[in-house]
Amino acid sequence: MASVPFDQLDGEIWYNGEFVPWADAKLHVLTHGLHYASSVFEGERAYGGEIFKLTEHTERLHASGKILGFTVPYSVAEIDAACVELLKRQGFADAYVRPIAWRGSEMMGVSAQKNRINVAIAIWQWPSYFKPEERLKGIRLDIAEYLRPDPRTAPSKSKAAGLYMICTLSKHRAEDRGYADALMLDWRGQVAEATGANIFFVQDGRIHTPTPDCFLDGITRRTVIGLARQRGYEVIERVIMPDEMTGFTECFLTGTAAEVTPVSEIGPYRFTPGEISTNLVNDYMALVQPKRAAAE
Repeated sequence: MASVPFDQLDGEIWYNGEFVPWADAKLHVLTHGLHYASSVFEGERAYGGEIFKLTEHTERLHASGKILGFTVPYSVAEIDAACVELLKRQGFADAYVRPIAWRGSEMMGVSAQKNRINVAIAIWQWPSYFKPEERLKGIRLDIAEYLRPDPRTAPSKSKAAGLYMICTLSKHRAEDRGYADALMLDWRGQVAEATGANIFFVQDGRIHTPTPDCFLDGITRRTVIGLARQRGYEVIERVIMPDEMTGFTECFLTGTAAEVTPVSEIGPYRFTPGEISTNLVNDYMALVQPKRAAAE
């Protein structure tokens, strides 16, 4: 699949209430969402034919739209149903699900109050975000040049497309330097997140994670915090400064695409994937793949 451009994949896409051939899901070059990033999206995974936490993701899509000043024109139930039906039509059991909503091309300019809000859903097969061999031993992260912005300067509580520009720049730079991803600090110099995943550290049997006050409190993040507490681990959400990474023994990322991925290196800092990271990798996979876990 990697060699096939995404606009040439097979199947259908749900587009403004209709299932259309994949190749026909097009938009105009003067679409406002392309020029001014007036777009919000979600990333979801299906395991064994079921989309994990589908409704939570759809509710966040609606909330993100409101933060950007528009109303998604399909209800949560309608979008949920479209995702479920599209997964069946695509014929996939394990897949990635991408709903997106954006301002159309009726007006061009910074102000676009009368533009139609379009919604589409695409589903394709997408394996682990990181190479399996890297994930098992812990991936390597660079430290990004760009900082997560002050919430007073950007709508940081939304999953808005524009917020990912610095993530793409940071991940490309990291990959060019031989890393799998990059750790982003915030405008205060505090540890924030990776380019598309939340981050956790382990010290003396306790789990530490940055307070999500300028980046998304991820659905997978909250899920893993719940799994950790079920095991009796103490989870501490707090300010974490970069120099504290010297004292952490384990590190891992969480996200829909990343799932739970151990980290072995962040710039000059080193970690060893250990018992806590391994337990949470296994617990998360058992949760999202209950039928498969039961069969094993």
